[in-house]
Amino acid sequence: MSGRTRARACPERTCVGCRERAAKAELLRIVAIKDACVPDPRGTLPGRGAYVHPAPVCLDQAVRRRAFTRALRAPGALDTKALRRYVEQTTVAEQATP
Repeated sequence: MSGRTRARACPERTCVGCRERAAKAELLRIVAIKDACVPDPRGTLPGRGAYVHPAPVCLDQAVRRRAFTRALRAPGALDTKALRRYVEQTTVAEQATP
């Protein structure tokens, strides 16, 4: 070998809120369980997933555009209360730690 190290490509996903591509690690995976959007921070829940930045702005855009229903191929409207609570808690926790 020539001694060069290979840079591994990190997987990218598209945020359903702002439609920007970002590294998979920067986005929050969302899964539909029954009639609700559930956050999947570890990425291990079964089923189809959608990705969103863990920011209230992107979450609001996704809800307004009905992006979760489309991306998760849900038959009807999805409840996003648990998801909103999770995003708000993580945003507050990030702002609290310097």
